[in-house]
Amino acid sequence: MLYVDLLLSSVVGFVLLIGGMKLTEAALSRWAGNRLASWLARATSTPLRGFLFGTAASATLQSSTAVTVLTIGFVNAGWITLSRSFGVILGTNVGTTVTTEIMSLHLHRYGWAVLAVSFAGWLWTAATAEMRTAGKTPSQSMVPLRYGSVALAGFGFLLIGFKILLGMGPLLQQSGSFQSLMEAASNQPLIGMLGAAALTAAVHSSSAVIGMAMVVAGTGSLSPEAGIAVVLGANVGTCFTGLVASLGGGRGGRFVALSQLALNVGGALLFLPLMPMLHEAAERMAPADPSAQIAHAQTIFNVSCSVLALPLAYWPWKRQRPGSE
Repeated sequence: MLYVDLLLSSVVGFVLLIGGMKLTEAALSRWAGNRLASWLARATSTPLRGFLFGTAASATLQSSTAVTVLTIGFVNAGWITLSRSFGVILGTNVGTTVTTEIMSLHLHRYGWAVLAVSFAGWLWTAATAEMRTAGKTPSQSMVPLRYGSVALAGFGFLLIGFKILLGMGPLLQQSGSFQSLMEAASNQPLIGMLGAAALTAAVHSSSAVIGMAMVVAGTGSLSPEAGIAVVLGANVGTCFTGLVASLGGGRGGRFVALSQLALNVGGALLFLPLMPMLHEAAERMAPADPSAQIAHAQTIFNVSCSVLALPLAYWPWKRQRPGSE
């Protein structure tokens, strides 16, 4: 029964976690629609502005993968230059830390309240627009509230999923085989790093994988050092979707995908021997909270790598036109 309960809790919690992220991403992406192209043109006039745009877009959509795939499409279409796209990619790595930082704030206890508020907002749009217009598309004034409510619902599902995963703690502590696996990952961080990279590539969400590591670390079954190894691996695994998306495009799109891969692999290799220092810095920010330490370590790692790499966007190759073969 123990393993059945673990399986059910992990599947339900993980589905709600990643499903909530995807729901928020889909609602906000659909609401942005054609506006995104005009916003992009104004917001990425320099690599630094591209960096800020990538940060804000990833934080809002709760998905660096979505922004990366969109950027590949924009470069292939010739809408932005390579240097600007590089700035956007650097920003996505910073923006994606917002989701895990939110998880570290223990907002999961408000998941049902958030879901109730989102449902009330959606119901209001139905009552004041759709019912009054016999099921036609809601008026323009209701569109932001409609998509905002759906996005908020996705955030509520994310919090509920995280709460379910946290409830697995007592069950995990009863499993001897799970404890052995976590000890192996703690003793050999490279195993945790490679496993996280593979899992992230499979589920297309580094935040979900890191969130799982935060849950396990919160139970005391995973050391913060091993959790940091998961962070490094998840940042590498998140490049997989961009690589696949770039296969059918031009050189510009492949440049974006390979730039992200080089940045994340290079950063992981740079910080792998520095993991004790990274953990020490994160521990000072949250001395008694292993889950928060993992979230803070991800933020320090991603911000450091992006800031160090940003000057590269100003090299002479910035004048190369995107999408050229």
